[in-house]
Amino acid sequence: MTTTDAVAFDAAGLVTAVAQDASTGAVLMVAYMNREALERTLATGQAWYWSRRRRRLWRKGEESGHTQRVRDVRVDCDGDALLLSVDQVGPACHTGRPTCFYRSIADDGTGIRAGDAAVGPPAERAAGPEILRELGEVLADRMRAPRRGSYTSGLFGEGLARLNEKVMEEAAEVTKAARKETPGRLVEETADLWFHSLALLVHQGVDPGLVFRELARRRR
Repeated sequence: MTTTDAVAFDAAGLVTAVAQDASTGAVLMVAYMNREALERTLATGQAWYWSRRRRRLWRKGEESGHTQRVRDVRVDCDGDALLLSVDQVGPACHTGRPTCFYRSIADDGTGIRAGDAAVGPPAERAAGPEILRELGEVLADRMRAPRRGSYTSGLFGEGLARLNEKVMEEAAEVTKAARKETPGRLVEETADLWFHSLALLVHQGVDPGLVFRELARRRR
């Protein structure tokens, strides 16, 4: 029996595939896979789907860059649905929202209203946990493939001692901004601290997603 034999594809040769964020547990999107899409997903570690409208295979993020790295694929008890645990780069939804499930059915049954995820303009919605995951991917890329003139590549080249120094320096700047400066400066210094903390994790070979999962565990 092959890996895909446990899947009960429908009469059209498709199976429903649900993508779930590996760090937060949030349901990101629902799509469809045929056997080839599933085999490519398992072989490459990237999410591939079948577009019923375009009648072709497509790799998530092939145009937008908002890819899905697949950590695990599970099949339900009847074999007619898949659950993908993924690391999502950027927003999952084509609208620019983190998840396709950003609307709630109104309590009075009169229609559909936007949920919390739809509050604020697209730029503000993107500036959430997704940007931290995206930044982690960029940092990992700079670690793997240093670029000449890149601040991040230069920082990694200086090693652990320099990264530790930067994190302590930025932490001191955050507390100084909280005591003596404006809220805007506090935001800027906190962004610097978060950036250098993520860089430290990547340099040490620690997946930043582990921190997100630890925070989610604590919240639960």
